Amino acid sequence: MSEGIAIITSGGDAAGMNPAVKCAAEYAAKHGLKPWLVYGGLNGLIQDKIVEADRLLVSGILHRGGTVLRSSRSKEFFEYSFREQAYQNLKKRGITKLLVIGGDGSFRALHQFYTDFGMPFAGIPATIDNDIAGTDYCLGVDTALNMIRESIDSIRDTATSFSRAFVIEVMGRHCGYLAMVSALASGAEICLTPEIPYNLDSIGARMKHQIENEGRDFILAIVAEGTKMGDYVTRWINDSIGMEARLTVLGHVQRGGSPTVYDRIMAYKFSVAAVESLISGQENAIMVYRKGAFGHLPISEVCDNKYEMDPSIVRLCKPLSE
Repeated sequence: MSEGIAIITSGGDAAGMNPAVKCAAEYAAKHGLKPWLVYGGLNGLIQDKIVEADRLLVSGILHRGGTVLRSSRSKEFFEYSFREQAYQNLKKRGITKLLVIGGDGSFRALHQFYTDFGMPFAGIPATIDNDIAGTDYCLGVDTALNMIRESIDSIRDTATSFSRAFVIEVMGRHCGYLAMVSALASGAEICLTPEIPYNLDSIGARMKHQIENEGRDFILAIVAEGTKMGDYVTRWINDSIGMEARLTVLGHVQRGGSPTVYDRIMAYKFSVAAVESLISGQENAIMVYRKGAFGHLPISEVCDNKYEMDPSIVRLCKPLSE
């Protein structure tokens, strides 16, 4: 009987997960492994929602956003008895390897599973926050940025029509990557993120000068959700700058959408690297993309270190915060 590999998506959904599932299943089968699909994330492991992958199950999913395997945030998986139940569900099918597509929380959970039962796993970073240490890119980021860009372009139409200011809050937890890149790509006048100190007094003076002397009649301000400044900045623009302002919280629209070409290709490359790492004997490696090349790092180097923002992006964005 062929050695089994189970593919699971866990944590927040991200465009690119479905192409990764499809490629991982097909590449694993081509190289002598028997692929299985886990539905429902970590809960699916516990509840035995494990199905043998076939062509029909992975056909027609490449273009779809989110994850067809669905996801969950499992509290039960923190308890040993439930992890043991999950292990027995895998063992009875001859599954000896795991491939998880998700974020650092999912990686930590599978590392504990490896510590308990010795089942090797490979991790593919997938989070629109792009905040996983050791990798320059995570699946879903490009699609999220394009969704944000499309929304901001639409908002700009209204901003220019009514000579208003619009504050757009984007996702990112404690990481301002989406805010910085979308601010630069959309030509925003203001960008507030956790990584860059901001000075509202100097920003206000800059905006007032442009309004009074350069003919500025609208403002786009991109605010990272981690700053918790969306409402405040909207009121501040109204009161201090004197321009009518509106707040738009993009929310979960950023997670959806058909994966971009870039996310589809990155999904394929990450999946090939993950399957090959397991075949070669790696036991708990996270796939990373750094300086244009794919590789892998031990789970400890990924989860025990803090993500560092690209300094060139920070440097470009700093003038929007002062």
